[in-house]
Amino acid sequence: MKLFLGKKVGVSKEEKSLPYYKFFEREMAEIPEEKIKLIDAPSEIPAVPFEQRNLFLAGEDKNFCQIGYGVAADGTGFVCNETYMPNVKSEMLDWWFPWHSVGSDLRYKIWDPEDHYFARADNAAYVCNEKVPVNQKTWGVNHYVLEDIGAGPGFLKIQFKRPADFGLDEKIIGSAKCQSLVAGIGDGDCAAAMIHKWYPYKDGVKFVSRFWIGYAWIDGEIIKTLPAKIKIPVEVPRGLFAHNIKEFSNLAAILPEVYAENKDNF
Repeated sequence: MKLFLGKKVGVSKEEKSLPYYKFFEREMAEIPEEKIKLIDAPSEIPAVPFEQRNLFLAGEDKNFCQIGYGVAADGTGFVCNETYMPNVKSEMLDWWFPWHSVGSDLRYKIWDPEDHYFARADNAAYVCNEKVPVNQKTWGVNHYVLEDIGAGPGFLKIQFKRPADFGLDEKIIGSAKCQSLVAGIGDGDCAAAMIHKWYPYKDGVKFVSRFWIGYAWIDGEIIKTLPAKIKIPVEVPRGLFAHNIKEFSNLAAILPEVYAENKDNF
């Protein structure tokens, strides 16, 4: 699987005039070689089951997969990743997830210039409301996304939720293994539940992701929608893993500077 295509998505004349266009022009950050080697080797260790997601939140899932992807015994897919982000602070990530969903499409493009086309919040007024705490600006907001995770550009609706509505124990947030987080359900070609959490690590943060493929938001709850005896093709979590290690390696490289220059510009 070729990770770096050498061809970036298109940008408009207006986007080229924006101060953060320089991040789009840069070469993308390198991916650690140990992660690249995992792309062709599905994990023999499963991810923590979705029903036990609070173990992941609390950092008590060490007996499960930490970095990798695969297909679970029940047929659902999983993707696990963790990224060390030097010089990144928790508040930068609280800011990043709502910030890139409003304003210019370029905000999403600089995250992964080869694979990201746009991400648009369905309630920009809420996201930009100064009275809404920055770590709550994704709650109840849908992001409509166009991105390529290996099979060509595809549309996706990410339904971000308040942690409690996602079935997460909010008392864990702010603890040693979970300073903050975002959680959502992707509704697209292949529905998936997603949690990104982060916490202080060395001189930055450790950013930790889990995806459970085959789950959807139905009538106010998250349920497995994969039919019995059906398995997610392994190519699906493989493509998502390859995309994830690429986009978050690049975000780690640009975020401190992007935040310093744009934190007051919603």
